[in-house]
Amino acid sequence: MKLLIGIFLIGIFSAADGRCSRGCDLAYASYYVWSNSNLSFISHMLQTPIRTILDHNRQISNQDSVLADTRINVPFTCDCLRGGEFLGHDFTYMTSPGDTYELIAGTYYSNLTTIDWLQKNNIYPAWNIPDTGVALNVTVNCTCGDKHVSPDYGLFVTYPLRTGESLESVAAAANLSVDLVRSYNPTANSSSGSGLVFIPARDQNGSFRPLNNSSWRPQNTRFCWYSDGASPGLAAITVDKSVEFSYEELASATDDFSIANKIGEGGFGAVYYAELRGEKAAIKKMDMQASKEFLAELKVLTNVHHLNLVRLIGYCIEGSLFLVYEYIENGNLSQHLRGSGREPLPWATRVQIALDSARGLEYIHEHTVPVYIHRDIKPANILIDKNFHAKFEEVLSKPDPTEELRKLVDPRLGDKYPSTPSKRVCTHENPQLRPTMRSIVVALMTLSSTTEDWDIGSFYGNHGLLNLMSGR
Repeated sequence: MKLLIGIFLIGIFSAADGRCSRGCDLAYASYYVWSNSNLSFISHMLQTPIRTILDHNRQISNQDSVLADTRINVPFTCDCLRGGEFLGHDFTYMTSPGDTYELIAGTYYSNLTTIDWLQKNNIYPAWNIPDTGVALNVTVNCTCGDKHVSPDYGLFVTYPLRTGESLESVAAAANLSVDLVRSYNPTANSSSGSGLVFIPARDQNGSFRPLNNSSWRPQNTRFCWYSDGASPGLAAITVDKSVEFSYEELASATDDFSIANKIGEGGFGAVYYAELRGEKAAIKKMDMQASKEFLAELKVLTNVHHLNLVRLIGYCIEGSLFLVYEYIENGNLSQHLRGSGREPLPWATRVQIALDSARGLEYIHEHTVPVYIHRDIKPANILIDKNFHAKFEEVLSKPDPTEELRKLVDPRLGDKYPSTPSKRVCTHENPQLRPTMRSIVVALMTLSSTTEDWDIGSFYGNHGLLNLMSGR
């Protein structure tokens, strides 16, 4: 599912300068399928839906039977971490009895990370890992390419070498020159049979992606930004990954911005459906007086790239201000929750929407440079794609909060939800008592992967999340 969540920017916090200022939407982790693993396990470890893994591994004919001793590419976002120190992605692993860093790195994550990396990125020493239910950071390195090496490659696989493998053998398997692969891995021991290397990868269509065209458009949740602050002039922003359209092209694609093509209206302008250069798009037309909002939105979306953030295609500054986004097909979440004539969203879909949303929020809270926060997550601001991927405090003080919570569940669900529902879809009045978005992601991951009753404690968003379970 793709979601488009409109949020109001309330703060931009500066981060220390580092070696990276942004990541990229798509990278691959080469996961070696060991004998007792399966696609469900891999999906859980790397927090990627099975359907998405299948989309990027067309060689898998049966998701219930993946050959051992083969590799699959698992898509993930390559983020700029630790204030710009390096490119990587923080996965989350919940501990269980008998866990060791060696087991987690070498087996569960198929050597995509290392024992040293786990120790560096977690507070627990190797001899004192908590037995159960503690979240560990599992950091996997990645790259988005290097324009100084070649502009032809913008998608890479993080590839853990195994015994008997070398840069030469991996390059040959990928039908790439050894010199090219070595140029992306100048410090690698080419014959060691161990360690991580970065290999230019083909996407799910079998093509290498150019460096400046590495956006990933998954069937997933997406966020769109509406800002309340920005630099003072139109010339104050640098746009390095967006296309500048002419007014004539936008007008032609929307039949001169006809009412028939109008698909929505927000606080700063109307939105029109269009087909531009072979791609479906949504064009937001804003008055010149909204230049502050236009610049802020443009600045954010050209500097923050993630599978849970809306993809900005381009812009235009002629007569009015125009932002061109990817088109998301299936209306907004509010329509699905409240609209008449629609089937109610299944419980599992609502959980997936909440998880997708939380992942996007966790990214902007913890992994962007600078860091962004927001305060307007609501169903009307969530757009859902064709695949359907993307409150109430006084109740907890009632004598029987479980029964009171039951009354809040969307009645259209009937009895098709866990018997102990949504004990944690509430916003705590005290911000200090709300968990981080990472904690929420972990809780929802646990929920989405189990059929047991939902009793994960108080699910508190920073300013409230979604009224998904109630249908409000």
